[in-house]
Amino acid sequence: MITEDILAKIKEDGVQFITLQFTDLLGVVKEIIIPASGAQSAIDSGVWFDGSSIEGFARIQESDLFLKPDLSTYSIVPWLAQNGKTARLICDIYRPDGGPFEGDPRSILKKIINQAHQAGIEPKMGPEAEFYLFKDEAEAQHKPIDYSGYFDFSSHQGYKFIKEVASALGQFGIEVETSHHEVGQGQYEIDFKYGNALEIADKVLTLKYTVKKIAQIHGLRATFIPKPIMGAAGSGMHIHQSLFDRQSGQNLFYDPNDHYHLSDTAYRFIAGQIKHIKAMSAILCPTVNSYKRLVSGFEAPVYITWAGMNRSALIRIPRFHKDKPDAARIELRCPDPTCNPYLAFAVMIASGLEGIKEKIAAPTAVEENVYDFDGEDLRHKKIDTLPTSLKEALEQAKNSPLIKQVLGESLLEKYFYIKSEEWNEYSSQVTDWEIKKYSDIY
Repeated sequence: MITEDILAKIKEDGVQFITLQFTDLLGVVKEIIIPASGAQSAIDSGVWFDGSSIEGFARIQESDLFLKPDLSTYSIVPWLAQNGKTARLICDIYRPDGGPFEGDPRSILKKIINQAHQAGIEPKMGPEAEFYLFKDEAEAQHKPIDYSGYFDFSSHQGYKFIKEVASALGQFGIEVETSHHEVGQGQYEIDFKYGNALEIADKVLTLKYTVKKIAQIHGLRATFIPKPIMGAAGSGMHIHQSLFDRQSGQNLFYDPNDHYHLSDTAYRFIAGQIKHIKAMSAILCPTVNSYKRLVSGFEAPVYITWAGMNRSALIRIPRFHKDKPDAARIELRCPDPTCNPYLAFAVMIASGLEGIKEKIAAPTAVEENVYDFDGEDLRHKKIDTLPTSLKEALEQAKNSPLIKQVLGESLLEKYFYIKSEEWNEYSSQVTDWEIKKYSDIY
């Protein structure tokens, strides 16, 4: 959309306020609300804000930053219609000199996508975000809204909630393909149509924003943290990936003559991600809680392998019909919804492109259930494991040339500092488990 079209649309829709949204380094949505009368100025000149107050952004002496809205992200916020409609625009962040702010996660993804474009490649993503719904009651902190299981009929309350979320997402321009009850009690998944990486990263944030807001409206509490209940299924965000030729529109991952129907390009992309997955874990699985999901006994991956239908694999090759080559893709199964989707997609694309450029060979597929392997089996097949803690993942990321290249040295230092503080804070906690476990023994 051009400026004149947006201004006309704002007037036609009866918009009185505009929420300008962006994310901090950790992927938390922030907003600045302006009156609709300020739209022209915001589009032409940007909107100033103090970056020193945002997690991971500028230092005090370089805090002046500007938001510039991406006009293609214009939508009406469905639940903010009282006292005048509110529109939403997702923004990029710029410095006063007009250059992109290097600490803006969205700009980092755009930079990596541009590198792919220069090679004639369009990266496409299809995430599957899971979350839990709890009753928002002080005495029932972790009481799920239902006791259903995988693909079971949702409770009346759950169905009503999902229906309203799907309707709201539609108004944001997000085409929901499926939604269903997940394995855990009160756990759900909403999947939407795959698309270009930047567009899908925007939609992931919109999905989380929508789910949490509508939960509040219904007196519920939605959480995307990976392991909200001990012993229950974790919430992941499996991400389907494919590459398309920008000129021909051909899926570059497809080869009809291969056993998995994958091309050499796809295998090299897989190899690049496997090479860097330990360091990438600090971005894809960015919280202390993330590593309580990545344990044996559930479907979350632990071992660094790839396979066809084997759901213990880190990277899975979903089946698709031979008459639908555009569906050729790979599925990375370790990310969780606490990740910043801009940074997650950026490191995933960059690692895969390196695999293609360097012609890295993919390891042999492992179709057996790796959870049944003992130590000798793992050593014999040279199967490594993902990091077992945020601390371990951060050490891998800190020493990774690829992560440093994608984030930039300054931003990586900020990320490492924030997450190290998080780990240190967690490590100093005294939990109920420790008191119960040790009080009567020592």
